[in-house]
Amino acid sequence: MRLNKLQKAAVAALEEIKGQDILVLDVRKLTSMCDSMIIASAQSTRQVKALADNVRDRLREAGASIIGVEGEQSSEWVLVDCGDIVVHVMQPAVRAHYKLEELWTPPLARRRAAAAATAHAQDEGGGAMAA
Repeated sequence: MRLNKLQKAAVAALEEIKGQDILVLDVRKLTSMCDSMIIASAQSTRQVKALADNVRDRLREAGASIIGVEGEQSSEWVLVDCGDIVVHVMQPAVRAHYKLEELWTPPLARRRAAAAATAHAQDEGGGAMAA
């Protein structure tokens, strides 16, 4: 119950400052570091910092202890760690380079997503043509 409250607080904080492509990943079966990872994109270093600051403030208000914040110097990728939840706020180019979604998505879910993307491409006429 507490985790869901913190997830909602983090997502609301990201939405308040127009964070984009917000993704919540349940990583309990993949690591003991945290239970949930939230990834969001921001369009500038200024927005990355503003989003991370807002997440930190909202999580504190929700009762979370902030263990650490990393990356504020360059503000291309800022990580907010509150133990159960780790929030990554990244510029799109950095997010595309590191591909955290792929790294922290279970293999079965990745295969399903790839199969769905292939099926969608074929439905749109992008698939191989029969001879």
